[in-house]
Amino acid sequence: MELTPRKILLHLGLFLATFATTTLAGAEWTHGRSVFMPDYSWADFLSGMPYSVPFLLILSLHEFGHYFTAIHYKVRTTLPYYIPLPPLPFMFGTLGALIRLKSRVSSKLQNFDIGIAGPLAGFVGTLGVLWYGFATLPPPEYIFQFHPEYQQFGLEYGKYVYASSFLSEGTVDVVIGKNLLYVFFEQFVGDASRIPNVHEIIHYPYLFSGFLALVFTSINLLPIGQLDGGHVLYGLVGYQRHRMIASGVFVLFLFYAGLGALTYFGPAKDPLWYIPLYVGFLYLSLLGMRRSRQDTLMIAMILFSVQFLLAWIIPGIKGYPGWLLFAFLIGRFIGIEHPPCELEESLSTERKLLGWFALAVFVVSFAPAPLEVIVVTPAVP
Repeated sequence: MELTPRKILLHLGLFLATFATTTLAGAEWTHGRSVFMPDYSWADFLSGMPYSVPFLLILSLHEFGHYFTAIHYKVRTTLPYYIPLPPLPFMFGTLGALIRLKSRVSSKLQNFDIGIAGPLAGFVGTLGVLWYGFATLPPPEYIFQFHPEYQQFGLEYGKYVYASSFLSEGTVDVVIGKNLLYVFFEQFVGDASRIPNVHEIIHYPYLFSGFLALVFTSINLLPIGQLDGGHVLYGLVGYQRHRMIASGVFVLFLFYAGLGALTYFGPAKDPLWYIPLYVGFLYLSLLGMRRSRQDTLMIAMILFSVQFLLAWIIPGIKGYPGWLLFAFLIGRFIGIEHPPCELEESLSTERKLLGWFALAVFVVSFAPAPLEVIVVTPAVP
């Protein structure tokens, strides 16, 4: 791709805007300092950089892994487009980044290499960030600068402060759901006496940015459609098996996310509008499987029926409704299938091993319920 000054300025401008929005997000997540506060200062902005710098570093490694591999194969491509997000509450400052391939990738080998290069490069960066974060954990008293009210309980505060009786109305409690790799770092890298409570990870910017990077890596490595994991799976098993496996993974992903919606909201509250609306959502998401409309509606109805039955039989069963948006985007815009390549050459043994390693990265990076935001509401008398 010819890099004109105008194009360079566009990509640079998007990067700088994303750097600004992620730094603003980092200051709010870590220190509770919103740019909308009247006394917001330059020091507040700078306090968000321990979040934004490692996060954007990992994101850039991912995208430039794709970019330089595409350049290696002489595939025309754009520089990364960074996507800034407004500094609104509970936003991460960015929706990520992407490159656009400007010419067709005709070889399965090239498709595999370009697809796998991004998540593996980003994963290496994430390992470095998490290793540094866990190796340099501050003393446990560090948390008291954010929550001085915890000091009355000493270092045993976790037994008391997360109870509804302690939290005041309107308090926001953010809890992460660990994945296997995060648990590994807790067990073998971090000092056990300094490991932060899962309710307080947002105040540890290296851990929080590394954890979020793992979440985004796991989404990218879902073996579905033209996600990076879809490219990897396609290279490993070919078109027909990819279609079968990707369809199964997508249905399970949508099922788990939808089960979370039933758990949190429940059709029993107002079934007359909830059920048709939810089944319609499932139907739209499942259109990406490219089945007939009749079959798609039947699958949507089966999914809802099984979810409803499980929620009724096992009241405490939980899914994660936070995945619903991603399931919808995959089903409606990314697609479930992977288009066949013109050249279907076999991968070398080394590439196959690398492909299975990438799918293993998905397993250790995936958190079933990565982030839960709890807003304390007044008790009902």
